Amino acid sequence: MSDGGALKSARYAPRTVRPMGVHEFGGFTLKVYGIAYEGGEPRAELVEAALEAAGSTLPDPAVSDHRYGLGFLGIHDGRDSNFVFVSWWENENELQHRVFYSTPGRPRRLRPATAEEPIACVWDLSVIAYEREAWIRHMLAHPTGPDAEAYLADALSGDV
Repeated sequence: MSDGGALKSARYAPRTVRPMGVHEFGGFTLKVYGIAYEGGEPRAELVEAALEAAGSTLPDPAVSDHRYGLGFLGIHDGRDSNFVFVSWWENENELQHRVFYSTPGRPRRLRPATAEEPIACVWDLSVIAYEREAWIRHMLAHPTGPDAEAYLADALSGDV
C-alpha cells in the first residue's frame, strides 16, 4: 500500500455544531448552524457575511409549487478556510446547495466556490446528513403530513 505521497494526514478531532437560531430571508426560513475550528461560535464578522451571502443567494420566490421556503445555513470558521453553505429544499426531496469561502484572516470576504473546490468538509457533512434525516422525518414521512414547524425546531447540536 502506498504511503499517500504528498498527502497530509491530520488526526481527526471532533468539532461542536451549534444551532444559532432560525433566520428569515425574503420569505425563506433557514436554520443556522455554527462550527468553529477552535471551539465556540464562528466569529461575528463571518456570521454577518454569511447572513448577507444567504440573503443574496436564495431564489425568488421563496415559496412556489416546487419550493418550500425552507432550508439551512452552515457557517464554519475553519483552520485553513471558512466554509459557508446555503442549502434549501425543492421538488419535494432535492437539496439545492451553494458554497462560499473566505480566508481565516479575511472572514468577511466570502466568495462563491469554484467547480474545483469541495462542497463540504467532514464536519459540514454531519450537518447535511442530519438535515437529510430531519427533512425525511418531518416533511416526507411525517404521519399527518409535512410539519414545517417541527422541521425548523429539529436542529443538530453537539460534537461531530
